[in-house]
Amino acid sequence: MAKARRHFTVPGEFPMYRGGSLLQPTIAYETWGELDDARSNAVLIFTGMSPSAHAASSVLDPTPGWWEEIVGPGLPIDTRRYFVICVNSLGSCFGSTGPASIDPRTGQIYRLTFPVLSLEDVARGGYELLRHLGIERLRALVGPSMGGMTSLAFELMFPGLSEGLLLMSTGSRALPFSIALRSLQREMIRRDPNFNDGNYTRGSMPLTGMRLARKLGMITYRSAEEWRVRFGRERVSASLEPMNGDSFGIVFEVESYLEHHANKFTGQFDPNCYLYLSRASDLFDVADHGGTVMAGLKRIEARRSMIIGVKTDFLFPIDQQRELAEGLSGRGREVEFVELSSLQGHDSFLVDMDSYRPLIAKFFE
Repeated sequence: MAKARRHFTVPGEFPMYRGGSLLQPTIAYETWGELDDARSNAVLIFTGMSPSAHAASSVLDPTPGWWEEIVGPGLPIDTRRYFVICVNSLGSCFGSTGPASIDPRTGQIYRLTFPVLSLEDVARGGYELLRHLGIERLRALVGPSMGGMTSLAFELMFPGLSEGLLLMSTGSRALPFSIALRSLQREMIRRDPNFNDGNYTRGSMPLTGMRLARKLGMITYRSAEEWRVRFGRERVSASLEPMNGDSFGIVFEVESYLEHHANKFTGQFDPNCYLYLSRASDLFDVADHGGTVMAGLKRIEARRSMIIGVKTDFLFPIDQQRELAEGLSGRGREVEFVELSSLQGHDSFLVDMDSYRPLIAKFFE
């Protein structure tokens, strides 16, 4: 996955939410469209855990982005009308400062000396970028999955800056089931002999741990019903004999699918960055900003909100989106909650474009 084409260095010390600081961290980002004279048409997108800032193709980078069917001229987030900004999360490995970056204080790679990362830190990185760009008001803030929790953190830390809030497949906090899954993924990586307390080298990466963590992730991102409809019990070979003499090798198409995506991911994402972003997702809790989840949500000042959830999502169950809609309602705020029946589970916002395009276009009308 390509790194973003634009970079901004935050001057001086960057205080971290849970202690410590970074010195002059870099925020990677991409933009589409033009900022109007009043500087009032900006839309900020926070990503899920693994994407880069490359949400859509552009003149600077014509390769397809991860939200190619959503961001662009004439698309739901119309770059003829809006100045769209997508930020690579602080702590990631696609251009923003993270555990794989050089610590300017020591000249060494941060690795596990990187301070504890919180989604509040990711949100502050987006805020510092807006200040750099001279933007004091957002038309809308957009966040799917982890990006939705980051958007909530942004709203709580910088209330009143955004007029609209579009959240997809996200929640006010991670539930125990999701925490347990991510905890197991992190253990898979850390138990890999090549992990070496985070001091792995490019020639000796914890690839097995990353592959297993990604496979588990892929299983949680989709629904059991999709696996049934998409793969059934199809085999990779017409033969019923074990492959290549391995009694436990890949036999079913669904196994082959997971293997392909796991191998692809291990060449793209830094393991330490994965650990930090995964833990940051677990740590976030709206209740930290008000005593209770509902008290925290009532502090958010966005005038218009759309919350989209998917019935088959078991990473962020539909009740979590319903809770957000309830908490954001009242005090004259306009809130729309949409419940989709998409087959693809948590990943629906990336693949079920026929369902998402009209909803996002409606929000931006």
